[in-house]
Amino acid sequence: MWLPLIKIHSGLPIAMNDTLQNNKDNAISFYRMAYLGNPTEAVERYVGDQYIQHNPLVGDGKQAFIDYFTEMAKSYPEKSIEFVRAVAEDDLVALHTHQSWPGDEEYVTMDFFRFDDAGKIVEHWDSIQSIPQQSKNGNSMY
Repeated sequence: MWLPLIKIHSGLPIAMNDTLQNNKDNAISFYRMAYLGNPTEAVERYVGDQYIQHNPLVGDGKQAFIDYFTEMAKSYPEKSIEFVRAVAEDDLVALHTHQSWPGDEEYVTMDFFRFDDAGKIVEHWDSIQSIPQQSKNGNSMY
């Protein structure tokens, strides 16, 4: 595909690099803001006209997302999150996180966000796994 861009950086047109980086930054900002207790602002800033949710524990749409994360913030205000890595390709961003919850519960999560042409999040998939005390292979989950 031909793009009307002259400068090339890392093998990709500059505009493509900028879009991918912006999407990664926005996915992290969205997730952090919602997770730490401000899902309404997160949705206002970072979500498009629709929000398709694939997590079976969360309803579809923006308000269901806000309701879920508002309740989580009330129930678990001392939880924390670390963003380990972010990967972007086309209109998708994948986040790999480490979550710490009350009672010494630790989780690794993988979240995938789809962005629309305006750079807004419109779809989400995730998977979560508790971090075991021991590993048979000795490798970190990160």
